[in-house]
Parts: sequence; C-alpha cells; structure tokens
Amino acid sequence: MRLFPVRELNEYPTAGQRMRILSMAVLAVLIASYEGQIAPVVPLLLEDLHISLSTYGTVSATALVAGAIASAVGGRLTDTLGRVRLIVPLLMLTAVCCFLMTTVHSAGQLLAVRAVLSVVDGMAMAGTAPLVRDFSPRMGRAQAFGFWTWGPVGASFLAATVASLTLPLFDDSWRSQFVIMGAVSLVLSVVIAFNIADLSPELRARILQTEQQAVGRADHTTPPRVRDLFAQRAVWAHVVAISCWLVLYITLTLYGQTMLADSFGLEAATASQVMSAFWVLNILTLIVAGRVSDRLQLRKPLCLAGTVAAALLTAYLASLIGRDSVSHLHIAVTGALIGGAMGCAYGPWMANYSENAEDVDPRLQGTAWGVFTFLTKAMAVVVLVVVPHVVESHGWHGWLFVAVGCMALFVPASLLFRGPWRRPKTAPGPSPQPDVAPSAHRTQR
Repeated sequence: MRLFPVRELNEYPTAGQRMRILSMAVLAVLIASYEGQIAPVVPLLLEDLHISLSTYGTVSATALVAGAIASAVGGRLTDTLGRVRLIVPLLMLTAVCCFLMTTVHSAGQLLAVRAVLSVVDGMAMAGTAPLVRDFSPRMGRAQAFGFWTWGPVGASFLAATVASLTLPLFDDSWRSQFVIMGAVSLVLSVVIAFNIADLSPELRARILQTEQQAVGRADHTTPPRVRDLFAQRAVWAHVVAISCWLVLYITLTLYGQTMLADSFGLEAATASQVMSAFWVLNILTLIVAGRVSDRLQLRKPLCLAGTVAAALLTAYLASLIGRDSVSHLHIAVTGALIGGAMGCAYGPWMANYSENAEDVDPRLQGTAWGVFTFLTKAMAVVVLVVVPHVVESHGWHGWLFVAVGCMALFVPASLLFRGPWRRPKTAPGPSPQPDVAPSAHRTQR
C-alpha cells in the first residue's frame, strides 16, 4: 500500500518541468529547515519554562541524536519507497509538531516534542538531496546542490525575519512563532504535493550526463546492496572528510553570534550583521562555484581550494581575538570571506559525493544522503556538547583552531575522492551513448 499517491514519471523530464520539480525540492528543504528553527525565541522560551541554558542544551542534543538516527533510516526508505511518498507526508507532520510546541510547559514536554520533530525533520531532509540528484544531470548538478543549500541558509534568515516582525504583534509570545511555522508548513506542503513528482525506479537507476545523454545504469538483475556502497574507499573518504569539514560550519550556525559577542565585545545586533555578511557571500558563491564546477566538469579542485582558503581565513580570524581596536568592518569582511570560501567548496563537494555514490549504484542515493544527514546532526551534537568545555578552558581562540585542524583533515581525505583534477582536453560528444553498467563506467575514470 502506498504511503502517499504521487505522480511517477516514466520518461525523464526536460526544461521547464524538470526545473519546476527541482524548485519544489528546494522549497521542501526550506520548509524542513524552517520548522526546526528555534534560535530566535530561545531567550523567551527559557524564561517562560524556567529552564537553564545547560538544560536546553541537553534537550537539544538528545533531540538531535534521535533525528540523526532517523535520518539514516529515512535515507534508506527513500530508496525503497520513493522520495516524494515520504517527503510530502513528513512535511505535513512537521506542521503538527509545530502546533504541538504551543502546548509545551516543561522541560520534559519540550524534549518530547523536539525529539519527535527532529525525527520527522531528519527523515524528510534525507529524501531531499537524492530528489535533487534524480532531477539534475551531471552537467548541472553542482549548481543544483548549491540551490539545495539555500534551504538551510534561507531558513535561518526566514526565522529571524519573521520573529523580528511578528513577535511585537503577539506580546513577545514564543508560541506565536510555532503557530506561524506550522501554518507555513501546511500551506507550502500542499503546494509541493500538487507540483512535485517522482522518477520511476527504472529512471532513478540511470546515470545521466545531460537530459538526453545516459552514461550508465544499474544492473536490474541484482538488487541494490548497501554493503557495495560502503565497500568503496572513495565513499568512506567523503564521509570522513565532510564530518571534519562540518565542525566549522556547525560552530558558526550554532554559536556564531555568541562567539563574536564574547570575543570582540559586539552588541547582539552587530554580531548578527557580521553573520549576515557571512551567509550572504556564502549563498552567492554556492551558485557561482556550482556553475563554474558544472561548466568545467571538475569537482575536486574547487572543493580543495575552497577548503584551504576557509581554513586559512579562519586561522586569521582566530588570531584577531584578543587584539585591541579590531573594527567591525574588519571582522565582517573576514567573516564574509570565510563564508565565500566555504560556499566554493560545498556545492562541488555535494556533486562529487553524489556522483561517486552514483557510480557504485544509482539506486542507493537515498542511503548515501541519509548517512550525510546523520553525520550533520551527529556532528551538531558533538559541537553542542564539546564547545562549552573547550571555550571555558581555552576561549573561542582555542576552539577556532580546533575547527581549523578538523577542516585541514579534509585535504588528505579529498585525495581519495574519485573524479578528474584537470579538465578533459576533449568534451564529450553530443550524441547519446549506450547505457553501461556502473562497474564498467567506473573503469573509465
């Protein structure tokens, strides 16, 4: 029995239809990310529920653990049940969870509702990246994943903007934000349901260079085997590399304003302006770098260059801590450059990870991205738990150098990624090539 009735395409869509479905996938990422945003109302929530910041941190970490496990499970389910059959109902369930947040009156109730929301959100997010892969041939995949990343980043802006505009209208009631979130999720989930579609299993098993050119497909005589995916050295290299890379990203997401306020004595509004500069340039370079990567059909050089630049700039930011008279503009420019460098690396990395997993078996994209979502949430738990202790002992200066060290580990791991370092001298011909098994395709690289 199907969980949700969806349109299933038996022919690969082109032009407008494909872009419409991709836009729905990005909108789904935005909704799933927005529903998890609680940072703008944390001070109000803590005061109303009479709980400490440490208790809130424990609640958040526990909920993230549940979400991380759900992400891995959800990724596997999207491969067996389909992407849309899971995503749309789960997005609607996030609305229910948001409405349930308005009934919370204790730390125990907060934990219960946030854990359920984290599970639902984690499973939904695990299906969005493979959906983007399904509808983005390799010639445009890095740019497509750059737009996918707009979801989490855009959600932070959306939550902050909505809170600043509407909290005064509701007497600073934190519950009002979850009513708004639930309503937004419910309405947009209906919009997505009527405009999205899934590829048939046969189409999901294909590897496409362009909309018309297939360069590989899975062998349908054997079922997909997860162990084949994790038997590949390149896949493990990706998993280890992004785990290390995410330490800095998650630190800035969770503690960016706090770090700036503590280290440079910035007011809350000024710290938010500095972080806005980081995210704005990050958004722009995600798309620009993705476009360049797709034009050149190169992933690894951009990943490596962006990562090295981000690590050096972060080390420079750490060196500024403790200096006298560091201007706000100086900090903002440094933060923006870090965001730009990270954007240059992230979109091409996502495309490379997708393609490396695709070369093993295109039918295991959901499983591969489920592992990625698991790692994102698991690393967030580690950062939540470890950062306060390191900062207490060594300050933010010490933690930033820990993050730089973690990012530096991405460099040797990236040497094991599959894919070219230089642009091929001859571009692939425009005529379609016959489908080949993934194993044969791998030998050509």
